[in-house]
Amino acid sequence: MTAPHLTLLTSADWHDYELLDSGDLKKLERFGDFRFIRPEPQAMWRPRLSADSWAADGVFRPDKNDTENNESGGWHLSKNLPNSWQMRYQELRFLARPTPFRHLGFFPEQAAHWNWCADKIHQFQQRHNRHPRILNLFAYSGLASLHAAAAGAEVTHVDASKKAIAQAFENRDACGLQDTPIRFITDDAIGFVAREIRRRRTYDGIIMDPPKYGRGPKGETWRLEEDLRRLLGQATDLLSGDALFLVLTIYAIRASSMAAHFTLVDALKERPGSIEAGELAIEESALPDGDTRRYVSQANFARWAAY
Repeated sequence: MTAPHLTLLTSADWHDYELLDSGDLKKLERFGDFRFIRPEPQAMWRPRLSADSWAADGVFRPDKNDTENNESGGWHLSKNLPNSWQMRYQELRFLARPTPFRHLGFFPEQAAHWNWCADKIHQFQQRHNRHPRILNLFAYSGLASLHAAAAGAEVTHVDASKKAIAQAFENRDACGLQDTPIRFITDDAIGFVAREIRRRRTYDGIIMDPPKYGRGPKGETWRLEEDLRRLLGQATDLLSGDALFLVLTIYAIRASSMAAHFTLVDALKERPGSIEAGELAIEESALPDGDTRRYVSQANFARWAAY
């Protein structure tokens, strides 16, 4: 087997989100009309904009003891910042809000996957004359599920967090997609997949964005390094004979796109098709004349397509 060709995926069609600048281990972003500063351990270069340009409505200050993930800490927010506000991507409308884990309720770099999945869903409908069944594991606030449903898929949305499921319902309502076929399920991913296998259910596509560590609604524990191979092995048993894709995204800082690639190769070795791997990145908008365009990598990915 030849070494994989690694791909850099970006999403250039955002209007309500923008990476304005980065550097000094931070990034300056615009979410709708509001600006935020968040930790970015990969931004080891100097910022391009002036210090005055880094005025923000919210700043996440990481816990000094959190030297790896920069996810523990707290927000310092403007008094004028609302609790949540509506944003838009293509035809999707959804709510953004600061969360305790430095995120704002969604991951803009994932739009590259949303569009790819939508293209595959359209191809599937043309080929099989039916709506594909898509399973979204660790589905969080639901934008991947909603984008797939808007493209014509029947979606099963699974997350262990009741709060995340509630946010997904809010986003569904903001999109006006109440009548689309989406099942929202609060459950542990491994347990749910095992039960679906026993029920002999199958899916035509699977999306998964597993965290480094997590807990299920009944206290189940998830550890990426220990549990990912088992979950992928079970998930591939859920793929139908007509299955068209499987998307894996990994945010754990110690994982690599090579790890994602070969883990997926191992899980799908009996299936024909192709596997693409690489990084999800955000393109920075600050670009002085004659300077190099910068990208900030956010996650590693691997994705399989049957055709």
